[in-house]
Amino acid sequence: MKKNNLIYIAGCLLLFIIIGFLYANPVLSGKQLFQHDIVQYKGGARELLDHRAQYGQETYWSDSMFGGMPTYQMGSQFRGDLIKQVDNLLNFLPKPVNYLFLLFSGFFLLGLVAVRNWKYALLGATFFGLSTYFYIIIAAGHNGKVHTIAYFAPLLAGILLVYIRKKYITGFIVTTLFMGLQVAANHPQMSYYLFIGLGFLFLSELVRAVLGKTDWKHFGIASGTLALAFVLGVGMNSQRIMANAEYVTETVRGKQILTHESQTSDKSGMEKQSILMWSYGKLETLNLFIPRLMGGGSSEKEGGPMMENIQQLVQENARSQAEVDNIVRGLSSPTYWGEQPGTSGPAYQGAIVIFLAVLGFFFAHKKYRYWILGASVLTIMLAWGSNLMFLSDLFIDFVPFYNKFRAPSSILVVVELLFPMIAILGLYRFFKDQTLDEAYKQKILTSVTAVFTAVILLLLVFGKSILGFYNATEKAYLPPYLLDYLADERYGMFRDDAIKALIYVLICAAVLFLGLKKKLGQNVVLIIIGMVSIFDLWTVNQRYLNDGNFVDAIFAEEPFQTEVTDILIDKVGDNRELQSLLMHAHVNKTLETIAEKDKGHYRIYNQAISPFNETNTSYFKSSVGGYHAVKLRRYDDLIGHYFSNLDTVKVPRILNMLNTKYMIFGDEQQPEAVPNPYANGNAWFVSDVKFVNTPNEEIDQIGIIDTKKTAVIAAADKKYFDGKTLAADSTATLKLTDYKADALEFRTQSKTPQLAVFSEIYYPHGWKILIDEKEVPYIKANYLLRAVHIPAGEHTVRMVFEPEVIARGKIISMIAFGLFLALTLGGIWKLYERRNSDADSRVHQDKVDA
Repeated sequence: MKKNNLIYIAGCLLLFIIIGFLYANPVLSGKQLFQHDIVQYKGGARELLDHRAQYGQETYWSDSMFGGMPTYQMGSQFRGDLIKQVDNLLNFLPKPVNYLFLLFSGFFLLGLVAVRNWKYALLGATFFGLSTYFYIIIAAGHNGKVHTIAYFAPLLAGILLVYIRKKYITGFIVTTLFMGLQVAANHPQMSYYLFIGLGFLFLSELVRAVLGKTDWKHFGIASGTLALAFVLGVGMNSQRIMANAEYVTETVRGKQILTHESQTSDKSGMEKQSILMWSYGKLETLNLFIPRLMGGGSSEKEGGPMMENIQQLVQENARSQAEVDNIVRGLSSPTYWGEQPGTSGPAYQGAIVIFLAVLGFFFAHKKYRYWILGASVLTIMLAWGSNLMFLSDLFIDFVPFYNKFRAPSSILVVVELLFPMIAILGLYRFFKDQTLDEAYKQKILTSVTAVFTAVILLLLVFGKSILGFYNATEKAYLPPYLLDYLADERYGMFRDDAIKALIYVLICAAVLFLGLKKKLGQNVVLIIIGMVSIFDLWTVNQRYLNDGNFVDAIFAEEPFQTEVTDILIDKVGDNRELQSLLMHAHVNKTLETIAEKDKGHYRIYNQAISPFNETNTSYFKSSVGGYHAVKLRRYDDLIGHYFSNLDTVKVPRILNMLNTKYMIFGDEQQPEAVPNPYANGNAWFVSDVKFVNTPNEEIDQIGIIDTKKTAVIAAADKKYFDGKTLAADSTATLKLTDYKADALEFRTQSKTPQLAVFSEIYYPHGWKILIDEKEVPYIKANYLLRAVHIPAGEHTVRMVFEPEVIARGKIISMIAFGLFLALTLGGIWKLYERRNSDADSRVHQDKVDA
């Protein structure tokens, strides 16, 4: 590589850092990004983090949420996780600058591989790195998602090095490294969606080999090289993958246990309704090009004034309370009227990027054009979800693992990778490839421009008829005067963005035409396109991630405040997120007081805040509730079966069984802590066992019986009691003597053998029970608790969580990383020898010529 190119590349990387700090400039003054999901994470992971700090060890189980669950999806660290150390080195910048830098630089590498020109690579990096969706998910706190997406482009770069550039060694190193990093970023859904798209690249190369466009030897070597790279990249993450693979089988993403009208026992994956809840509307897909085609997010800033006007209209025109009730039922958001239940914002790609991508499908080489088109069309159609059921049914029912993920709209991340790529591929060939006839270029440019202009003008003129500006629910419930108001306001939002899109497209088309006619230099054209595109995307992104998302460090680091002081009120200002945070201060103080006064191990049920949508409780003490997308299936069943109805007789019995020692009632401003003297405790003896035949009977019975006296056992576990007797002893004791998240110790004393039931969630992988240091088998009781038979006498019972999958995974991870290092060093040596050999050959040839 030429020295000048290295300087330009270094300059581009520095530019990416500068752009990141310019966008997230509040971090320079010590502020931090406030992210809702990260706040929830801090609460849920509190026990994990405290355990790590106190003992210098990792716990892979935490009792903080939902009665207890593995920490694999809660930020746990894995011993010997060397690829994660590499990832930490790459994330050397403060959040979110680190993610922006990775997005820009990763695509820059892809651009260098695809077009081998740093200028086009730089332009493509701004196209990709400023995609609006990434800024929306950063603001929400979906760090794992954006982290994974940031490694999309460099992974694809490695694959192209092998398949297209035939750089087997370099491509192997890049592919293996970024495959490992992407898996380490730990968002399997995003990786899964990427490989759906990359499947088209493999098919394209296979077809090219069949048609003789490339030789079979190359295809075989390339595919084998990439297969090895993928295996090693995955292998480096064996602990993470194996632990999560084991865990997911017991969660809502695994097999269903209960049987009712909407689900069948043993059916794997989530229900279709849950999978497809966030489905993109077909027409809504155009917001890749016009951001407010269907509105922006559900909570745009324009929503405030609109709601005030709506309230005024209702006061002036509503004729009955029933009409007001219908309005409340029918209007969920004034600023979003698409088909999703709600959204934080559109997956806007940029008007210029979409325009250039369409041109790219005409100008780019066929080896790129067809597979990118196929992958883009399929992923857009899959994003439609419930709006294209035949395809969604096909994938949910027959494509492995597709039913493990929800929100199909997020598969548009594949398009957001491929459109900038095809855009720069087409643009590069537009200027550099002399085999393309100028008349053809001009014809395509003018035709595509005309189509884009016509579509925008058509929507502007007939928008109210085509787009409607209200959805079916609003049409059913809202009176005509509100529908007319919403249509006018929403059309105004759409119109402004549509006109901007038209202007951006015409500017881009004009400079391309002038460049084609040699009236403008290529560099000038690229600069104008780049600046206009940056302005477009930057201004739209500022709607969703801006200075208002950055707050005083105290709120990001300690979000669960227990007092409301004048200083804090002043720092909060008019920030709604922080105002909401402070509203919980009284509840937090109540929780803190309970935790300080009662140091024991128990759970709290917090009804003052939505109990299954918060981690305030978990921050201070173990919670009956929590906030997590991948709950254990049995616990999720319990929530749905009992807490969705709040039966005043049955729910208290469930809370007692879960050792709920305190309950928080009231509201956020006046919470009331109520002790529960009827909690079963950490563990208890029973001598009465009730066998049931089905899981449905199990979960029904625990709301009926007195779980302090009787245990509900599945008939399948009846054989556990062979040769074991049970007899009551009113003087028996069973006490918790030591508690750690992953190790509990009990002392028992009984004159008779009994069944001990523990208020600890049953999880069949990793937990061991030892009686007097001898491991013994245990069973599931009461649908989701652990139970073990304990002989008469005095005993020490220990529970330890030692998942074998972690130990096995560590060995495989380190072997895979070691192989990668060895092969990398060998490959580098091979490249070095080849370079020296080529240099010697040139010297020898020069002497011969002389």
